[in-house]
Amino acid sequence: MPADAPPELPPLRDVIRRFGIAARRSLGQHFLLDGNLCGRIARTAGELSRVNVVEIGPGPGGLTRALLAAGAGSVTAIERDARCVAALAELAAAYPGRLAVVEADALTTDVAALAPSPRRIVANLPYNIATPLLLGWLARIGDFERLTLMFQKEVAERLTARPGNKQYGRLSVITQWLAEATIEFNVAAKAFTPPPKVASTVVSLAPRPRPLAPATWSALEAVTAAAFGQRRKMLRSSLKRLGLDLPALGIEPTARAENLSVEEFCALARAYAERADGR
Repeated sequence: MPADAPPELPPLRDVIRRFGIAARRSLGQHFLLDGNLCGRIARTAGELSRVNVVEIGPGPGGLTRALLAAGAGSVTAIERDARCVAALAELAAAYPGRLAVVEADALTTDVAALAPSPRRIVANLPYNIATPLLLGWLARIGDFERLTLMFQKEVAERLTARPGNKQYGRLSVITQWLAEATIEFNVAAKAFTPPPKVASTVVSLAPRPRPLAPATWSALEAVTAAAFGQRRKMLRSSLKRLGLDLPALGIEPTARAENLSVEEFCALARAYAERADGR
């Protein structure tokens, strides 16, 4: 089906009515039904004709429709709500061979195993699991060409925050260590059904060819947890139990966690790992 000649599809509100898809708070469901906004997200994900797209939590299929209409080579939609799975079967029939619907919990699913490379993730993430999902994908960032994801605005700001910003924290460091994160655009709460209590933001994540600086995930997690766990304290206090020689690493002991760059955290992580290996 050419991208410029999509099939005739029923209105999303009709789909919701016929399949009884009332949004469930327990699943973090807030449906984006605006075709223009869904189309904008699909365009933000870039040229999709040669890639396999994985979508998380498609709900009744608003973004799914946009991805297919934009010419995605294939779309694999992971959905745990059986009502939505049934509704998406209609969409799969309208796009033969291009949409696969997997009934599963994304938190326990190896998404890279569901779609061949090259693959991208494009999703309006359920707010209640967005951060753990992202961390799992970052741990295997080489599996993906790109991620285009919608988060709560506050989370998006944390992903992209720079040193010295009050939003800068552990998630900022881990994310920017492995990917280039860019805020694309905001989406008002009223665009969703039902509207959430917060605004949302679409973020693009482009995997780096190699991490920003040498470090291991476990060591970087350890030093950022210690530093930001007591972010108001000077590093000489918050990192004291790690036994690191901060001046020898070129780091001012009176600085606070939010003042360090990702590269400086990586230097701390390398020193921490060396110290741990020497015990």
